[in-house]
Amino acid sequence: MEKADLIWHNGELVAWEDAKVHVLTHGLHYGTGVFEGERAYQTPHGTSIFRHRDHLARLLKSAELYYMPVPYTLEELRAATHELIAANELHECYIRPIVFRGYGQMGLYPLDCEVSVSIAAWPWGAYLGEASKLEGIRAKVSSWRRISADSLIPHSKASGQYLNSVLAKIEATKAGYQEAILLDAQGFVSEGSGENIYVVRDGVILTPPQTAGILDGISRKSIITIAHDLGYEVVERNLARAELYLADEVFLSGTAAELVPVREIDDHQIGPGDIEGGPGGGRGPITRELQRVFDDALHGRDPRYAEWLDVVQVPSGQGARVAGTT
Repeated sequence: MEKADLIWHNGELVAWEDAKVHVLTHGLHYGTGVFEGERAYQTPHGTSIFRHRDHLARLLKSAELYYMPVPYTLEELRAATHELIAANELHECYIRPIVFRGYGQMGLYPLDCEVSVSIAAWPWGAYLGEASKLEGIRAKVSSWRRISADSLIPHSKASGQYLNSVLAKIEATKAGYQEAILLDAQGFVSEGSGENIYVVRDGVILTPPQTAGILDGISRKSIITIAHDLGYEVVERNLARAELYLADEVFLSGTAAELVPVREIDDHQIGPGDIEGGPGGGRGPITRELQRVFDDALHGRDPRYAEWLDVVQVPSGQGARVAGTT
């Protein structure tokens, strides 16, 4: 992991090595935290965070769903993120804001524990590897089912819930695959371990509905908007497992992974073997077009999506505030 110099923690910039919490932090023991994953890209307008306000709004809503009052407004968190990126002199980076219950009390009733907020940013390449965007990845349907809405809150991006994804990811990796696909409690397709999933059949883009236990992904919203703008029909409905194998194309989207084709699922090749990327699968034509326009949106090359970019600017006369220094 490539480090940066500073992390924002509870209103101050602290050295990367000094961004620590107590071993009895409530979130460490019980998973009482919520977080976001964001990216900033170099664009013609300068370093820009993709859909920053949307991510922060979801962070605050995730916290509210788990009864965690955040002691900062959206605009304060936005300004803190800008300050952090500028202070670290990062032109492109991954951004991880996290809200969590801190030190102060043990036990399952957390409301007396303080709420802490941290934001980290660091250079991080494509989550599934740069080659995955062209060649596609191999995925496995996991034996672990996606958490259901009658047990936890899939719509909240909560720390403890990701144990579900961790189990699926480990299982898939140990079996020789790059990613896992989880089914919901009814056996319908839900999502990847960290990405939303899409199936292309006969020119129509199909994706699981929110009732399938998915995270309502911000990249997902972007892909659906772009697909509509390109004239594609997008249908949100339950997908049977076998529809993955019968698909013309399958792809995943998420902030960390961006948009990645899936060339093989459970050793079934997806689509014809001579599509771009080489024998054995790769990018189908619809995936390729969506990927191109999505990448243009991320990097500020498509004016249709300029409103999705939050350009990072450091207020004049304001330097970095580092805890313990003057």
